[in-house]
Amino acid sequence: MSEHDEDGYAGEAVLVIDGTEIATTVELRGYFQPIDGYYRWYGRVATNEQVSAAAGGKKTAVEIRAGEYSAKGELSDPDPWDRYRIMGTSTPPFHVPTSLEELNELNA
Repeated sequence: MSEHDEDGYAGEAVLVIDGTEIATTVELRGYFQPIDGYYRWYGRVATNEQVSAAAGGKKTAVEIRAGEYSAKGELSDPDPWDRYRIMGTSTPPFHVPTSLEELNELNA
């Protein structure tokens, strides 16, 4: 049994950390949580020396831009491969189908 259906994005993104824009690659997923009514998104940022230097190995507020979409989120501690986890609540930095027709078009 699946807990929830996930949406996602993998590709190029720009992270804004303390006013500095850093081009990187991300893999993101997200889902609507019906219990509290929020959309939760999360993922990983590819290993990137500029991200590591700006975040300093700790939780950091971030803006993420992926094409025409953007969102505010948080970087957390890096994993052993120096990939930071990124997460946020509410509008995600990627497209999410908003109608059954659109969902059917994506799945066709």
